[in-house]
Amino acid sequence: MKISPFQALACPLDQQPLLRHGQSLRCPSGHSFDIASQGYANLLPVQNKRSLDPGDSKLMVAARQRFLDAGHYAPIAEVVSRLALADLPAGEVASCLDAGCGEGYYLRELGTMAAQRQLVLALFGLDISKWAVLSAAKQDRADEHTWLVGSNANLPMLPGTLDRVLCMFGFPVYAEFARVLRLGGQLLLVDPGPDHLRELREVIYPALKPARNAEFSMPAGFALQGTEAMSYEVEVSGAGAIADLLAMTPHLYRAPLDGREKVAALTQISLTVDVRFMHLKRVP
Repeated sequence: MKISPFQALACPLDQQPLLRHGQSLRCPSGHSFDIASQGYANLLPVQNKRSLDPGDSKLMVAARQRFLDAGHYAPIAEVVSRLALADLPAGEVASCLDAGCGEGYYLRELGTMAAQRQLVLALFGLDISKWAVLSAAKQDRADEHTWLVGSNANLPMLPGTLDRVLCMFGFPVYAEFARVLRLGGQLLLVDPGPDHLRELREVIYPALKPARNAEFSMPAGFALQGTEAMSYEVEVSGAGAIADLLAMTPHLYRAPLDGREKVAALTQISLTVDVRFMHLKRVP
């Protein structure tokens, strides 16, 4: 596990600095967390779990990894990387946390673009699913990232230490994001638009619910930097790839039986990918 050159970790039990000692992470109070052989650390105390195995299942993680590796969401990763790297000074180490990193696709893509631009990043990926973090760590053969099991509700990061936080289709906890970002640091949110995967939803459900146009209320400690929208078409071919698509979405559990059967019968589907990007800046 690569912690240096940037130190940002905090003990999830008492919020003191968490430093590496051999194959463990320890705080001054003596709390210790093992670094697994695959190169990740579990910083989710059992008392903070709401279930025995929180987050995405092993099945969902594997399905999402196959789907993303096929490149279907590469345009999203490109925009995320461009926005995250904007205005970063050359020659200085910048720190970025992907809060809800899944199996690490977007963080790996960010690292690749940063290297191409000769920018130095300390990259942290955190997810509540141990299966997602395990998958991310196994794919990080160069040991270039810090992978952590943890919760957005209690980020194991020191206050004011991060330059960027990503929240990709996840569960934002704005107070925590504000706490760990330095002043001037940036939060990038990515959420589905009203037409995202519409064609899949039309197969699954008898009728689609009208899109909700809830007003976004600017969270305390942030100012809006900008917004972008992206929409494009993608073809997904093969029953296995379509099954992966369903398995990586909440529709796997929400869909009625007849809807899942209709999806299982498909061998090809043309999908709309519709996403919204929101860029916020940490302010006093």
